[in-house]
Amino acid sequence: WDYLNGLTERPKLLTATYFGSIAHNSDLAVEMGDGLHLDLVRAPEQLEEIVPILPEGHLIGLGVVNGRNVWRCDLDRALTLLKRAVDIRHGSEEIMVAPSCSLLHSPIDLDLESGLSDEVKGWLAFGAQKLGEVVTLTRVLNGEGLVDAQKTFAASRQAQSERAISKRVVNKSVRERQAHIDESITQRQSEFPVRARAQKNKLNLPPYPTTTIGSFPQTREVRRLRLKLRKGELTQGQYESAIEAEILNTLRYQEEAGVDVLVHGEFERNDMVEYFGEQLDGFAFTQHGWVQSYGSRGVKPPIIYGDVNRPNPMTVRWSKFAKDNTDRPMKGMLTGPVTILQWSFVRDDQSREQTCEQIALAIRDEVLDLEKAGIDVVQIDEPAFREGLPLRKQHWQDYFDWAVRCFRITASGVRDDTQIHTHMCYSEFNQIFDAIAAMDADVISIEASRSRMELLDAFDEFHYPNDIGPGVWDIHSPRVPSIDEMTELLTKALKYIPKERLWVNPDCGLKTRGWPEVRESLANMVEAARRMREEIVS
Repeated sequence: WDYLNGLTERPKLLTATYFGSIAHNSDLAVEMGDGLHLDLVRAPEQLEEIVPILPEGHLIGLGVVNGRNVWRCDLDRALTLLKRAVDIRHGSEEIMVAPSCSLLHSPIDLDLESGLSDEVKGWLAFGAQKLGEVVTLTRVLNGEGLVDAQKTFAASRQAQSERAISKRVVNKSVRERQAHIDESITQRQSEFPVRARAQKNKLNLPPYPTTTIGSFPQTREVRRLRLKLRKGELTQGQYESAIEAEILNTLRYQEEAGVDVLVHGEFERNDMVEYFGEQLDGFAFTQHGWVQSYGSRGVKPPIIYGDVNRPNPMTVRWSKFAKDNTDRPMKGMLTGPVTILQWSFVRDDQSREQTCEQIALAIRDEVLDLEKAGIDVVQIDEPAFREGLPLRKQHWQDYFDWAVRCFRITASGVRDDTQIHTHMCYSEFNQIFDAIAAMDADVISIEASRSRMELLDAFDEFHYPNDIGPGVWDIHSPRVPSIDEMTELLTKALKYIPKERLWVNPDCGLKTRGWPEVRESLANMVEAARRMREEIVS
């Protein structure tokens, strides 16, 4: 910045900051260029902390329209902030009205959506609409277009007030249940050693038990089934029969391969969040609401607009069908509340903690229904647990407290002999070990093969008390790992994990892989586990 500021021929430079306050770095920020953008959505306190200390003539971008979510802006509130900035700076010449951050995080245009209800659609604003809000606020601040602005502001007020009392938003039974949550709902019946004995007696698994993370390859034919169902080219009965056939084939394959704890393959699921959101009250879905996830990968997050409730079982029908067609332990597969929260556009009229708690209660009901259906192992995936961390470490513990509590709400209603698994990927675990241990899942599977088990170095300092399945097969690559390679990784893992608590599994689900590589890799994984068992005998 010293170099850039020293250039004699250059455009004006604006430093854009967002997602939090820069009060701790305000002295530095003032020196970076000719202007400064502040996120007043995430950190409205910056209006009084930063704006007054900026040099005269400094351009000031004020992010008052939320660029990271999909909700219509409260224009009255935004205008109040802008007018206060004008008062502080004794005029509007330096003020620029802006979204809080890049609109990369917002879908492009709400007008493209035809499947949303008119009521819910009236509460939303995508990228094009957010720019319209910015323009409206700018014109009002400049004293222009006041007649049209009055109509726009009136519509904004109406949307805010209607949303606050809508029956779509408020579910009294959910709120009453939430109000009665106490510590008992977050506690398993017994401590892990007692549960482990009960599960061992019931499941009768060998040392180094093998399992997969849940999904099996979603071939073009499987995806075409869902498309035909949507187009009306298949009846619901025909679709379900085809999915049952896929499940049966996958069960037979797992049995022949020698896998110890089976899964049904998740062929009925389009996405690990969307599938559940479609069956929960309080969720809406777009047709064109794509945003960038990373690189060239796009996602279409659901919108959580109201209190979350589970009107009916969501996965029991498929897990029970699979259970009834094998003698081996069957694992039910669910997405956890924190991941559903993180991978959705979340309502902004209550805290994320409150919304996550509602999701947790819904998933808890599903866990208990799976147990009633005879499912002895239930996996609650939380791959997004770490990415929910706030930017500032000083806020981490508060997040850990409610995120762990929400997971425990989902998992703690079952008997001692029902085994709860969780799965995490894309994570650096060193900073979150205490929170992972506090989740108290009986088994956690983690992505570890790409680091060649170096991820487990943290176990030197932290004694994880429950069972662990460090991935021995990198499913992000089509390469088939050899038996020796997997055996070597398991041997490395034994430096950190006692053999009686070590599981054998891939890094992640197999949805994106092809059947040929899956068959070969899974056979090698099972053989690696068998060789490790032979070493115990010898």
